[in-house]
Amino acid sequence: MNLEKLTSTQIFDMAEFVVSENFKHHFLDMNSLGFTNEVNSVYDEELTYFGSSNIFVGKECQGSIQGSIRVMKWNYVDPLPLQKIFGINPFSCVDTSKIFEIFHIGRFAIKKELPSLQLFKQLVLCAIAPVCEHKKNVAFAECDRKLLRVLSMLGIKIVILGKSLNYLGSETIPILLKYEGLVEFYRQNLALISDAMINELTDGYRERLAI
Repeated sequence: MNLEKLTSTQIFDMAEFVVSENFKHHFLDMNSLGFTNEVNSVYDEELTYFGSSNIFVGKECQGSIQGSIRVMKWNYVDPLPLQKIFGINPFSCVDTSKIFEIFHIGRFAIKKELPSLQLFKQLVLCAIAPVCEHKKNVAFAECDRKLLRVLSMLGIKIVILGKSLNYLGSETIPILLKYEGLVEFYRQNLALISDAMINELTDGYRERLAI
């Protein structure tokens, strides 16, 4: 499995993968107009985020995407999915005077057929790496309940921000991820990611952690 960061020309491939996995999971028709509209919606949104985000995918040898995730540094202006889907004001969830940077994590999808958690962990590591750069960093996300259970089992501490909603066919929960709830998982699993990838994301954070 190859882990790579996508370029802007590959965003549509990621959008198609994320929506197709969601449709397959919920037994929806991928030949429908709804599928095409959803892919275009995801593509358009990720294109607007791209200047301040990183998208990571795992690919098999033939180049087929097996998993994806995106992390974006919030500019405090563009509305987050947290606001658009749940109507939650991010500024009501954190004291911005005590926050260094705010991130948003999304587009997390994994092929159901994959036999192990390794790619799952690698993608999570890529997404939380910039959050773990500073003790005052946080990240928002909208998380499927099943994914929430897996993250909790892996030792990631999660703050639930509100009631769940049915979004894209699944029970989705708004969450907050803090540095202190992520850093232990990050330290324990950092060896799953190459030095080059981590240094590109965090400007040598591995060395500052003295791992």
